[in-house]
Amino acid sequence: MKRTFKIMTVVFASSIMLTSCFSYTSVVGKGAQGNSEVTKWNHYLIGGLAPVGVSDSKTMAEGATDYTVHTRQTFVNGLIAALTFSIYTPTTTTVKK
Repeated sequence: MKRTFKIMTVVFASSIMLTSCFSYTSVVGKGAQGNSEVTKWNHYLIGGLAPVGVSDSKTMAEGATDYTVHTRQTFVNGLIAALTFSIYTPTTTTVKK
């Protein structure tokens, strides 16, 4: 019984520590030409299946034709998702122009 508990504890701890945050990058035009950044959160429900409020990268770029969009789940986003049992699952979008 003790051995099984130890194994389960190690498996649980490993699964928590070995998770990663997802991210993806999109390059529009020639990509970012400067250092100006705009960051906004995206709001999803039910593990990301139902979008509630998603940022618009074109609006965030403010008319720029060359910019880079980086969307990711940060540690804080993942923590909030874990605390709400993935009922609310935010992500963060950054537009660099």
